[in-house]
Amino acid sequence: MTMNDTTPSRRQILKVAASTGLAALGAPALAQSIAFSPNARYPDPAVQILDPSFARYRIYSSTLEQVATGMRWAEGPVYFPGDNGAPGHVLVSDIPNNRIMKFDEKTGAFTVFRSPSNWANGNTRDRQGRLLTCEHSVTRRVVRTEKDGKITVLADRFEGKRLNAPNDIVVKSDDSVWFTDPLFGINGEWEGFKAKPEQATTNVYRIDPNGQITAVITDIVNPNGLAFSPDEKKLYVVEWKGTPNRSIWAFDVNPDGSVSNKTKLIDAADQGALDGFRVDRDGNLWCGWGSNGALQAEPSDVGGRKVFQLKGRPEDLDGVMVFNPAGKPLAHIRLPERCANLCWGGPKNNRLYMASCHSLYAMHFEAHGAT
Repeated sequence: MTMNDTTPSRRQILKVAASTGLAALGAPALAQSIAFSPNARYPDPAVQILDPSFARYRIYSSTLEQVATGMRWAEGPVYFPGDNGAPGHVLVSDIPNNRIMKFDEKTGAFTVFRSPSNWANGNTRDRQGRLLTCEHSVTRRVVRTEKDGKITVLADRFEGKRLNAPNDIVVKSDDSVWFTDPLFGINGEWEGFKAKPEQATTNVYRIDPNGQITAVITDIVNPNGLAFSPDEKKLYVVEWKGTPNRSIWAFDVNPDGSVSNKTKLIDAADQGALDGFRVDRDGNLWCGWGSNGALQAEPSDVGGRKVFQLKGRPEDLDGVMVFNPAGKPLAHIRLPERCANLCWGGPKNNRLYMASCHSLYAMHFEAHGAT
C-alpha cells in the first residue's frame, strides 16, 4: 500500500487525456443529454407499488425530477450535506468521460468536479466527511480526498499484486472501508484501458483504520454494489455474474470483521440488472435496476431480418427496485433510463438520487438513508 500519493504519473495523465479528448485545460467531454417530461399529476405513476407496505414511504405530492443530464455512463453518486442543514451537493462519476460531475442543490448548477478522475466509479463519504473514490482503471486503486484536496492512496495492491478494478465502496462505523474489486474497468476500452488481472479472484476487501487490507469474500464472481444493514450485522453484496441470474448475497458480519453464513437474499430472475444499491433506516434495499442485456435463444423476424432480441423489455425494467429486509419486492420506481447506482441525500436525507445512464434523477420519499 502507498500512502499520500498525490497523483498518477505524468505519462498516465497524458494517456488518459488523449483517450477521452479532454483539452489541456480540462474542458468537459461531449455526451448525450436526454429530454425529460415530468409528470403533472399526483401521485406520480413512476412509483409502482408492488406491496401495500410501501405506501407509507410514498409522498403523494412528490414527483420524479431530472436534475442533471449530459453524461455517457453515470455511476457512483455520493451526497455531501451543506452546513447547518443547508442544501448540499451530489458528486457522480461519468466513467467513459473520465470525470466526476457535481450537482449543486442550491443553485442547480451541474459542473465538472474532477477531470481526469482516473476512471472513477464508486464514491462515498467517510465518517469525517472526506470523499473516498474507487479508481477502476489505469491507477486501479482506492483513494481518499483530504480536506485540503490532496489525495491519499488507501489501497492499490493486495499481497503484492495490483487490484483488479475497484468498483463500489462503503464505510462502517468503526472507520473500516469495504470495497468490491471486479474486472469491469480492465475488461475493455470503454471505461478505461484493457489490462490483464493480477488477482486470482474477484474479491470484497476491508481496509482497517490501521491500513491493513483483508480479502473478506473471495468466492463471488465480479462483486459489484455493497451495503450494510442499518445495525451493520449484515453485509449485502451484488454478484454481477451470478448463476443463473444476478443476485444479492447476505452475510453475517462477525465481531472480528470477518463474514459468514452466505445466503441469497435477492435473485434478479426477470432479466434485471442489479448494480449499485443503498439501504434505508428500516433496512429496505433500494436497488439500481434495468435490463441485463441477455438475448433470446432464437431470433425473431423484424422487417425481414432475423434479429436476436433482448429478453424482457428494458422500458419495463429500467429504474429502481425496492425490497424489504427479507428480499420481498415492495416497489418499482420507473425511470426513462437504466439506473446503475443511487444514494440518499437532501437536507433531511430523504431525497433519493439515481445515477441513470446519461442523467441524474431525484425524488423525495418518507424514507431516510441508513447513513
